[in-house]
Amino acid sequence: MTNYVVHGGKPLFGEVEISGAKNAAVAILPAALLVDGVCRIENIPQISDVTLFLKILEELGAGIRTINRHAVEVDCRRIRKARTSYEMVRRIRASYYLIGALLGRFGQAEVAMPGGCNFGVRPIDQHIKGFTAMGAKVVVEGGFIHATTEGGRLKGANIYLDVVSVGATMNIMMAATLAQGNTIIENAAKEPHIVDLANFLNSMGANIRGAGTDTIKIQGVDHLRGGSYAIIPDQIEAGTYMAAVSATGGQVLVKNIIPKHMDCITAKLQEMGVQIEEQEDTLLVRRTGRMQKANVKTMPYPGFPTDMQPQITTVLTLAEGTSMVTEGVWSNRYRYVDELKRLGANIQVDEKTAVVEGVDHLTGAPIQACDLRAGAALVIAALAAEGTTEISGVQYIERGYEDMVGKLRALGADIRAVEVPGDSEELEAHIG
Repeated sequence: MTNYVVHGGKPLFGEVEISGAKNAAVAILPAALLVDGVCRIENIPQISDVTLFLKILEELGAGIRTINRHAVEVDCRRIRKARTSYEMVRRIRASYYLIGALLGRFGQAEVAMPGGCNFGVRPIDQHIKGFTAMGAKVVVEGGFIHATTEGGRLKGANIYLDVVSVGATMNIMMAATLAQGNTIIENAAKEPHIVDLANFLNSMGANIRGAGTDTIKIQGVDHLRGGSYAIIPDQIEAGTYMAAVSATGGQVLVKNIIPKHMDCITAKLQEMGVQIEEQEDTLLVRRTGRMQKANVKTMPYPGFPTDMQPQITTVLTLAEGTSMVTEGVWSNRYRYVDELKRLGANIQVDEKTAVVEGVDHLTGAPIQACDLRAGAALVIAALAAEGTTEISGVQYIERGYEDMVGKLRALGADIRAVEVPGDSEELEAHIG
C-alpha cells in the first residue's frame, strides 16, 4: 500500500490548477444512464471514485471511450439490466445515485447498500421518501436496495425534504427527469454540484428549473439525447489548497475556479488574516504573519461547507487565540482530531463542537487518515509541521484529490508517495 512522507515546515509558492469537481462527477456519471445517446463528459477529475464509477457503468453494459486524461465518452444505450455489482458499489458512497438513475430509466433498480451505509450516520431516508412519493416501492434485502414501480415509469410528485440533503436532492432530480408529469422538490439543497447536475441533464434535453434555489421543478421528458458537457471546477479541492498555503505561509495562485463558489471559504480565511485577491477565474492566496482566531460553523451552501471543516480546523490549530468549530451537517466528523493531537495540536471536542487553542508550531509524527477530507487535513498539518510526518490510509485522499502529491511538489512541498508492506485493497471511505 501507499503512504505519504512529508518533510514539513516549508512555505508554498507557485500555481496550482484545480481539477473538475468530485462531487459533481460522481453524480453526472450515473446520470449518463438516463441518456439515450453518447455523452462526452469533459473536465473529469482523475480520482479513484471516478475510475470506480466508470467500471460500474461498464459492468452494467455501458460503452466507455477515453478521449484524454480528463474527457470520456459514455454510451449507455445498450444497458439492459438494473442490478449493480455488490463488490464494486459497496466501495463508494455516491453509488446511491445509481438508484435514482436506474429507477428513472428502467422503473426498477437493485443497488448494493452504498459503502456499508449506516442509516443512523448518513441516512438515505429522504432519497427513499422521494422515490416512494413518485410511485416506487423500496425495500432493503440481502444487502441490496430494491426499488420498483408498477407501471415501469415513475410519476411526478411534490416532495418536501425534511432536512436539506444534497444527495437526496440530486437523486430525486435524476429519478424525476424521465418521470411522467411534474415533480417539485422543496427544501432542496443549493450546492454548486446540484446546479452542475441540473445543467448536465438540461444540456441533454431535460427540463429542470430552480436548481441552486430551495425549490426545484422538473417537468418529465420522454428521453434524453447525447451531447457534450464540462464539469465545474472543484470547490473543495480549491479550498484545500487555500487552506494549505494559509497553514504553511507563502503565496499560491489557485487557477481554474469559480470565485463565487469560493466566497464562503475566502471570507473565513480573510477574517483570519489571510490575504486573498480575486480575479476572473483565479484566487491569489498569501499568508505572511500569524493568523487570528475565528469561529466556524458548517452549514448547507452558501454556508461554510462541511467538506472543508477538517481543513479549516487544521489551519486554526496554528492561529493565535482560541477558535470554535461547530459541525452543523454531519455527526462523528472529528475522528481526525486525535491524529492532529499527535502532531501537537490542542483541540478539545464536545459532540459537534471543537475548541481549538492555537499553538506556535506542529511537529511531525506518524498519523493515519480515516476519511477523504480528514486525510486532506492531515496532509495540510504535515506540510506545516516541523520535521517528518508519514501518513497512512492515503487511499481515502485519492478518492477525491487528483495527483495531490504532484501538485504540492510543484508548489515546493517536500512530499512523496512511498510503497510500504500491507494490504493494498481500497477500503471504504465513510465521509466524502
